[in-house]
Amino acid sequence: MFNLSNFRARDVKNDVLAGAVVSVALIPEATAFSLLAGLSPTIGLHTAFILGIITAFFGGKPGMISGAAGSIVVVLISLITQHGYEYVLVASILAGLIQLAIGVLKLGKFIRLVPQPAIYGFVNGLAIVIMLAQFPMIKGQGPMMYALVALAMLIVWLFPKVTKIIPGSLAALIVISAIAIGFGLDTKRVGDLADISGTLPMFHLPQVPVSWETLKIVLPYSVVIALVGLIESLLTLAVLDEMGSKKGAGNQECVAQGIGNTLCGFFGSFAGCAMIGQSIINFTSGGRGRISNLVGAVLLILFVVSLSQYIALLPVAALAGIMFVVCINTFEWSSIKRLKRMPKADAVIMIAVTLVTIFTDLAMAVICGVIISALVFAWQHARITIVAQESEEGQKTYRLEGPLFFGSTTSFQELFDPQQDPERVVIDFARTRVMDSSGVEAIDKLTARYLEAGKTLRLRHLSEDCVSLLKKAGPYCTHELDDPDYKVASNDA
Repeated sequence: MFNLSNFRARDVKNDVLAGAVVSVALIPEATAFSLLAGLSPTIGLHTAFILGIITAFFGGKPGMISGAAGSIVVVLISLITQHGYEYVLVASILAGLIQLAIGVLKLGKFIRLVPQPAIYGFVNGLAIVIMLAQFPMIKGQGPMMYALVALAMLIVWLFPKVTKIIPGSLAALIVISAIAIGFGLDTKRVGDLADISGTLPMFHLPQVPVSWETLKIVLPYSVVIALVGLIESLLTLAVLDEMGSKKGAGNQECVAQGIGNTLCGFFGSFAGCAMIGQSIINFTSGGRGRISNLVGAVLLILFVVSLSQYIALLPVAALAGIMFVVCINTFEWSSIKRLKRMPKADAVIMIAVTLVTIFTDLAMAVICGVIISALVFAWQHARITIVAQESEEGQKTYRLEGPLFFGSTTSFQELFDPQQDPERVVIDFARTRVMDSSGVEAIDKLTARYLEAGKTLRLRHLSEDCVSLLKKAGPYCTHELDDPDYKVASNDA
């Protein structure tokens, strides 16, 4: 929430100017994604306005910009085609409620399961996707368009070296607009993309039957929208954290996205999420606080309601040039240098996530990255070693080392031969961590093998949690416990 005591004049100025740039930068994507879904451009702009207002007050990351995102629109296209616009509103409401529940239950922390190579792949993939999205707007426009785009990029790069009074992106927008409008250049304008004039969003109850059939239709879409939106939002939050801003609150962002998308559905708009391109524009333009979100949202709705005829005059070249610089700054160039030094598995994950992000969608890319990482981790840690020592009294002690979990249980069983061992056997777990119920079951089965062979088995340094789960061992197995310093992670916990 806003804290007036923390406001400083310089920060407010930076936030206002950054918010002004963002408000204009939101227009092309919101317009394009709405048209892609077969909807009016103002619907996407209303989504950006509603989410902008909500995240300004409740978002977990001040300065992170949300709006109509392509990753969510792609999911909605099928629903719109088969069932119509009203069902999209219901899906957006349910998606918002799911996101709200995830935030309240504090499940946003699970974004930590996404490995760093997957985050690099996500960032690089989105940078390429954003870049590719600019070409349809500028292709076939002749040398003048390309010259203006190049000039806009040059201004964004060089202007901050001259002065930081206003952001380089805003300077580029002003200069290119002045040249195009002042000289009457025949170049593509924002008004050529679509008519963005409209009204304030109005409350609208979705006109769909209230039935189980309706729920069965929209619920699968709602779940996908909710997860895709949160994955993109939380990964964007993580990227901005790494860029040096104050650490964001993931669960709070889930709540804000949930509230925003629920309201979008009730005000005739579709769901949205954080937008990495516009968020980086805001960040690099000096927008660090909630005022930048608020200014961006308010100016955007002013453009729609009363200033659309002026915004329509802005050259597309200026916006494309700004977005190209954003792509260059967004791409994690250091990840290319690290490829040679990365473990091969991490390099494969990064490249795979990048490619899947480009050719399919973000959710699939992140899921693939997490699955590959999990499999690699399990494979690399599915090793357990043993050192055997036999005493003069005829007792044999096995000292284990390594994690005991579902991936290492087979090799664990193969380490022992109860038939060949002496009458008394001790298995020392002091340097072995029992990670899950599969490990507990493996110990249980091994105990049963020794009992069937008529041998006396003692399990040493086994945690109390694990002992309680060894039901088959019963009274036939004794345990020497020397204050174990770990706990077993089981499904019962």
